[in-house]
Formats: sequence, structure tokens, C-alpha cells
Amino acid sequence: MNELLPLLLQGAWVTMQVTFFGSLLAILAALVGAFARLSPIAPLRWLAITYIELFRGSSLLVQLFWLYFVLPMPPFNVEMSAFQVAVIGLGLNIGAYGAEVLRGAIRSVHEGQYEACLALNMTPWQRLRRVILPQALLAAIPPGTNLLIELLKNTSLVSLITLSDLAFRARQLDQATLQTLEIFGLALVIYFVLAQFINFGMRTLERRLARGRMRGGLS
Repeated sequence: MNELLPLLLQGAWVTMQVTFFGSLLAILAALVGAFARLSPIAPLRWLAITYIELFRGSSLLVQLFWLYFVLPMPPFNVEMSAFQVAVIGLGLNIGAYGAEVLRGAIRSVHEGQYEACLALNMTPWQRLRRVILPQALLAAIPPGTNLLIELLKNTSLVSLITLSDLAFRARQLDQATLQTLEIFGLALVIYFVLAQFINFGMRTLERRLARGRMRGGLS
């Protein structure tokens, strides 16, 4: 067991890095996709719809293969490392789902909030920053947490593009030692612990947003 854990933790470190940077990209893609989807400018809406439906409607594994194996070929000639492909592929895939979650959360804000902002003569940026987005983010956190945990679990696919993540290390150790129960038991525990860190962080953010909304409502 003592010999297995260090190698598994090496893979877990790669998984954590892919999850962290992939999550940042997913959040950015979700924000851009949601606002473009709600934009009154038709080309922006259609661009957002194309992105969302393309990444939601096709296999994540095929997307990773496209980025890693197809893009370096003519006529694209775009080469990226396995780590870059993992971050971009996972981030854009989960971001597409997140864009629809955030769009629904923005639409769920009561119309009275918009009317109150107009009555207070707020600019569109003030309405978005101070009223609409905080409420939308609060509504989007529970499904968003599920998506980030899904991103973590999907990192197991990046071993298929030669990245030595937790899943790759587990399979490598299993083939070398045949200690299947111990190896995959440890891998299961590590994935679970990482998921709980995401869950804890998002719940903390949710409580802070809720307190801020309460203070705003009382002021």
C-alpha cells in the first residue's frame, strides 16, 4: 500500500491541475455562452447556439481525439500538448452545459427586479452587476457544482490522450502489480475526496452569496 499511494498521488496531482484549469475555462465559457445566447445580436446568438449544441451533442472522448489527433494534421496544423488538450476539451465541453444552466438562472430572475432597476435609473452594467448576476449565480450554483464534479470525473478520459492522470496511474499500477482491489479502491477514495473539496468550495460560495443577497435586501 505504501508503494502504491505515492504513484497514485502523482496522477491525482495531474487530475487536480486539469480539473482546476478546466473549471476556470468552463466558467468563462459558460458566462460568455450564456450572455451571447441572450444577446439581441443575432450572429452572437447563433454562434453561441452552435457552440453549445456542438459540444453538448457530441462525445467528449471524440472531442478530445479531435483536438489531440486531428488538429495537428493539415489543413489545421494546430499542435497542443496533452495537458492543453485536456484543459481545453473538458473546459469547453462542461462550459457548454454551464452556459445553458446560467442562461436558465438569468431568466429565472423575477421581472420585478428588472422593473425596479429601471425605476432606479440603473445602467445595464449596474443592473447586471448589482442585481441580476448575483441572483442568477446563486440559482446556478447547485447545478454548477454537479457540472464541476462531472468535469473532475471526466478527467479519467484524458489518459487516452497519453496524459498520466489518476486513472492512467491506476491502470499502470494494476498491470504491474495485479493488486486490483487496493489500487482501484485508493483511486475511488481519491476521486471522492476531490469531489468533496469541490462540493465544499461551492457550498461556501453559495452561503456567501446568500448572505450578501440578504444584506442587500435588508439595506
